[in-house]
Order: sequence, then structure tokens, then C-alpha cells
Amino acid sequence: MLDLDLHIKAVQDKLQLLLKSHQLLARENQRLQKELEKSQQQMVQRDEQILGLQQQVDALKLGTSAQSPEEKALLEKRINGYLKEIDKCLALLNT
Repeated sequence: MLDLDLHIKAVQDKLQLLLKSHQLLARENQRLQKELEKSQQQMVQRDEQILGLQQQVDALKLGTSAQSPEEKALLEKRINGYLKEIDKCLALLNT
């Protein structure tokens, strides 16, 4: 009977260790999820900032009259891309 009690005690101790480990891992998981969310928000903000800066660069390029035909074509392509994105956003807003 003593053997059985010792075995039960050992199983209970292991179970307690597993539960503590599970709790620690769950807290770590929550912390990492919050950190990931924060990083994703920062990435979105930086993407928006990059887009704004790129638009400023494009506007400055439009202001210069000495553009090569390749630069003009590239700029026109970007503007068309922006217009498509705007159209997509408007379509999403209308649905």
C-alpha cells in the first residue's frame, strides 16, 4: 500500500509541475501575442508613413519639368496603382 501511495504522490507532483508549466507558457503566449499585435500596428503605421513619403516624392517629381520619358511612365504607373487602390477602398466602403 505504501508503494501505491508513493506512486500517487509522484504522479500528483508531476501533475502540479505540468500545471505550473502550462500556466507559465500561457502567460508567455499572451505576452508574445500582445507584442506581436504591437509590432503589427507599428508595421502598419510605418507602411502608411512610407506610402505618404512616396506620394510626396511623386508630387515633387511632378513638379520638376525635366523628367525622362521612363520616369514619366513610371510615375503614371504609380498614379494608376494609387487610383486602383482608391477605387478598391471605395468599393469596400459601398458594400
